[in-house]
Amino acid sequence: MEAVQEESGIIDSLYRISSIVGQTEDPHEALGLILEEIVHVLRATSASVALINPDTNRLEIEVYEGLPVRIEGLELALGQGVTGRAALLGKPIRIEDVREDPHYITVKDSVRSEMAVPMMLEGMAIGVVNVDSEQTAAFSESDLKLLTLLTAEATRVVSRLWLFNQLKEKAGQLQTLVTIGQQLVSRRDLQGVLDAITERARTLMNCRICAIFLLNPDGKSLKLRSLAGVKNRGEYDEDLKVEESSVGVAISRKKQVSVLNLPRTEEHHFIDLTQSEGLASLLSTPIVFEDEVIGVLNAYTDTVHRFNNDEKRVFATLASLGAVAIENSRLYARVFSSEESLRKNERLTTLGLLAAEIAHEIRNPLTVIKLLFDSLDLEYPQGDPRAQDAEVIGEKLNHLEEIVGRVLNFGKSRTEMHARYSLNRLVEETLLLVRLKLEQSEVHLVYTPPNGDLVIDAHKGQIQQVVLNLVLNSLHAMPDGGVIRINLQGVEKDGQRRAEFTISDTGCGIPKEMQERIFESFLTGAKGGSGLGLSISKQIVKSHHGKIKLVKSDASGTTFRVSLPQA
Repeated sequence: MEAVQEESGIIDSLYRISSIVGQTEDPHEALGLILEEIVHVLRATSASVALINPDTNRLEIEVYEGLPVRIEGLELALGQGVTGRAALLGKPIRIEDVREDPHYITVKDSVRSEMAVPMMLEGMAIGVVNVDSEQTAAFSESDLKLLTLLTAEATRVVSRLWLFNQLKEKAGQLQTLVTIGQQLVSRRDLQGVLDAITERARTLMNCRICAIFLLNPDGKSLKLRSLAGVKNRGEYDEDLKVEESSVGVAISRKKQVSVLNLPRTEEHHFIDLTQSEGLASLLSTPIVFEDEVIGVLNAYTDTVHRFNNDEKRVFATLASLGAVAIENSRLYARVFSSEESLRKNERLTTLGLLAAEIAHEIRNPLTVIKLLFDSLDLEYPQGDPRAQDAEVIGEKLNHLEEIVGRVLNFGKSRTEMHARYSLNRLVEETLLLVRLKLEQSEVHLVYTPPNGDLVIDAHKGQIQQVVLNLVLNSLHAMPDGGVIRINLQGVEKDGQRRAEFTISDTGCGIPKEMQERIFESFLTGAKGGSGLGLSISKQIVKSHHGKIKLVKSDASGTTFRVSLPQA
């Protein structure tokens, strides 16, 4: 009769443990309820459940009863203590007197006997259930079998809760990925896309920091483009060589790379960030588009963490979504650039037709003015500055006639118009044209000629047009007056003698966002400007096998340099 009652009690206990699934979805809470049942059934004075941390492979106390609070920080290696031995051997252990067991680790002085049963799941120990008594030989072999039975049921209950929570987490991750995909598709600017990826990745992976490195055009280095989780993002601007970094392995092999202990890895990056933020582990995932790696997406944790397969798959999926979003953003940028180029071409075509009509209308009155000027037969005494002015006027009338002719005969070869000129002389003649404008604008000119003539093979009017454009731009930048410095010198570069013309002003400078595009057509920062001056100047210099460059531009002024081959 007693055996029947005992068996009935065991069945009731197993039922109460199995029914815990319906009481809570939290595995930690379920283990606490299970431990209460085990302590009650076995009449133990204390008990605990320790689970194996997959990252450290050490036993950590999950729940306990009747033990001192200090046990919460206890960690045991496999094989250490009675608990560690049970996990390592995968077999139940019963100790009648712990004082005689060399493996026992004292956590409570009054404990005299102990039982430890491993929680086995698919043939592997995932934890250990311990029960203690303050009496010697308090537990029998029957008690050990009962604890083994209860532990097996407890393992099934907790594993079902773990599985349920994993399914919920995966469903949440899937929903998050769908949301992320929708959000990324709606973005157009590349930096916005990159920042969105790192922010969403940080939330999805529950990690400390996320970063994106994109592959540079040379294919040999990576550049940090986005960093989430750091307050002062601007402090970090990093370039990594693919062949010298553990992150580069993800690029070369097109596979995920994880680093368990980042500070101890010789090839690790973000040394300052690792130290200041306490980064510990890294998961690096290649960003691949159409089988071509374009960068890496990195997740950093501030505790040592072994990334499991589910986390790696989710991160890889996010990287794939990111790759599509990044390429779409680049494609949009190219499309917008092409549209802008087409619009400029349309405007240039219209401008060309308009210029031809204007040139045709100008030609007749210009011819009349030129004939009348020649008929004046102006003669001035030697040394009179008006003589030089009359000579310049005559040359400029001829120049205007040439311009009108070029517009009307656009596309014809103009190499026959080239001749050898002294660049010094061309610059000095151009400065004569603006001397009154300089005085009116209260701009002081400092001109430094070269030692000797700098002879170039050029079209005279075109080179003077370049000089005039640069001088007028400087004047516009100094509405309240200032200084223009012009310097001519001969230099030798790559075995070739070149003539360099440098013009500097003390104006307000060119806005930083415009500096990379100043030579584009129709781009202007001046009120009433056409946006063609620098564009035309660049084309003229290029046709003379020369180079024009913005040397610097800030609040202190702007400097341009024109370099032409000497004849």
